[in-house]
Amino acid sequence: MGLFTAILLLLAVSTPSYALFVSPPKAPEPLIQEIFGDATQISEKQGEIPVWTIYEDQQVLGYAFETNDIARIPAYSGEPVNMLVAIDPQGQYLDAKVLEHHEPIILAGIPEYKLWDFISQYQGLHVQDRLKVGGNTNEGYVAVDGLSGATVTVMVMNTAITKAATKVAQSLGIIKHTSDIIQPISTVKSALFAPADWQQLTGDGSIRRLYLTRETVDQAFVGTEAEHLDAASPAQKQDSFAEIYYTLADIPSIGKNLFGEADYLWLMSTLKPGEHLVALFGNGYSFKGSGYVRGGIFDRIQVHQNDNAISFRDLDHNRITDLYIQGAPHFQEMSVFRISRQQAFDPGANWQLELLVRRQTGAVDSIFTSFKGDYQMLAKYVDTPAAIVPAPELTLTQQIWHDKRPQVIVLTSLILVLLLILFFQDVLVRHPSFMHNLRHVFLAITVVFIGWAWGGQLSVVNVFTFLHALMKDFSWDLFLLDPVIFILWCAAAVTMLLWGRAVYCGWLCPFGALQELVNTFARYVKIPQFELPYAVHERLWAIKYLILLVLFGISLDSVAMAEQFAEVEPFKTTFLLKFDREWPFIAWALFLILLNLFNRKTFCRYLCPLGAALSVSNSVRLFNWLKRRPECGSPCKTCAKECEIQAIAPDGVINMRECHYCLDCQITYFNDQKCPPLKKQAYKKNRYQEHPIPTRVTD
Repeated sequence: MGLFTAILLLLAVSTPSYALFVSPPKAPEPLIQEIFGDATQISEKQGEIPVWTIYEDQQVLGYAFETNDIARIPAYSGEPVNMLVAIDPQGQYLDAKVLEHHEPIILAGIPEYKLWDFISQYQGLHVQDRLKVGGNTNEGYVAVDGLSGATVTVMVMNTAITKAATKVAQSLGIIKHTSDIIQPISTVKSALFAPADWQQLTGDGSIRRLYLTRETVDQAFVGTEAEHLDAASPAQKQDSFAEIYYTLADIPSIGKNLFGEADYLWLMSTLKPGEHLVALFGNGYSFKGSGYVRGGIFDRIQVHQNDNAISFRDLDHNRITDLYIQGAPHFQEMSVFRISRQQAFDPGANWQLELLVRRQTGAVDSIFTSFKGDYQMLAKYVDTPAAIVPAPELTLTQQIWHDKRPQVIVLTSLILVLLLILFFQDVLVRHPSFMHNLRHVFLAITVVFIGWAWGGQLSVVNVFTFLHALMKDFSWDLFLLDPVIFILWCAAAVTMLLWGRAVYCGWLCPFGALQELVNTFARYVKIPQFELPYAVHERLWAIKYLILLVLFGISLDSVAMAEQFAEVEPFKTTFLLKFDREWPFIAWALFLILLNLFNRKTFCRYLCPLGAALSVSNSVRLFNWLKRRPECGSPCKTCAKECEIQAIAPDGVINMRECHYCLDCQITYFNDQKCPPLKKQAYKKNRYQEHPIPTRVTD
């Protein structure tokens, strides 16, 4: 208990202020004033999506919002990171500030200024930029630098900022809601031609008609200053005001029939790739007007497609003097207009012809209204590629698992190898050299990859987080945010149910593996070892259970404070932060590691609260595959003396709460050169073969 008290006092005294799990919420208004130094007014936070609007006199300087109001996404701690984000009227990020967070993984060893450095990277980016944490800027994404040791946290922060900013920008009209479906542009079937007359082309919709009566036009001006100007008398109401036929003339079955092959080929020769021809034939109100004479602009007509409005100039116009097609009526005006490639017109998509009708209210002033006619392209005239429907946007959890596929595959494979070792242990232990080498390679992989490369070290804090999640609103998303940790917990849960805590502690725990490898090296170079008497050793086991109880009691009041005192585990210092922190933490971790030069896995045996928590499952384990003989413990004590963590009692019983499943005792169990009962059996067998009992022969 004295050692335990000293550890807690050391952590309480040596921990710097920023490592305390305290992040009091900051008031956003002073930070808004800091970001917008020229602001004269800050509105109340308002709107369906709550936003502050910041003014300099009457000019809008920008907008600010809290991510928790719009996109509450739980981070590693189970609570969201609340951030203040500021954007300008064009949708560019001006700044972002952390208002409140509850991230123990950060506060356990990473100073908060690194979190502020991360969030400052958003300055100058745009809300429409597709941002990702880490990697290179490619594939349509802009990369922002991550934060080593807090990858999950910053990925959650990035998602919260970008989702909230997108919703705000859409609500303010800075960016538009866009469909994710991409429809490639259609192409005209240039080789397709079928003879047809006027009646056939107008009948099937190849040529469309916009027809306006004078009554229709008069009604459009009702309520305006031009209501009674040029109004029709009752007898004139049904008279025609305008009749316009319109079509896409570069389609062979339309253009060749309308103009004849020679004129059609001449018109097509004037087109560049991606350009199209719209043909108009009208009577009544002129669709040309007189503006094109004065300024070269046809100001009475436009073609609309989606959000694109296409106007025409005199250089886009060709006058038609005669029609080749049979059955066409007489028209006062006939024209063909060229749609340039820059307009990105899709011949296979629907479009509209708009006619502008103007009434003069003075020498200069006028009032106008417009009428539209729809055109729906017939599928037989064009080749339309299938729409490209992008895969649904990945959730944050899916994105993390996608990005960490290599780690998931390798770790899963490693666990499968471990299961094979366990299932075939009786075969493997009969080959001691191979078994020892296999175990050492496995432990090295555990240290290098699971520990240092992937940060996959479980902690007793994970246990407390899980228990508290069960008592509150449980969500798998919280635990799925770190694939390596999740898979390790699944492996630990399965192996605890089948074999107890021994498998995780002996094979998959990076710190445990590091200790064992250090001790193996020390024994190889003949460094003297010391072992405590079994009576003392047996009593020291209790320390880790006492530490577990104290930490659990603290966690009932505050998981944050439990995280602070859980620094008795040197895991974060060794693997997560790789010794990049204050000297007391480094000294503690190095002391526990170097202690293994003289005594194997001291921390695991006496101090590890995680091992204590996992050992609770020992009473429900299904298998007991560690074989024993009646002679084990009485009189034979070979395995008890050889067990390097003293998990075998002098009476030969294996304490599975303390066993790390190294299988050394099973190697001895099957070794007839080492196991005394086997040696005795072998000796008797040899004696029998040398001096067989004579058989008695009777007459």
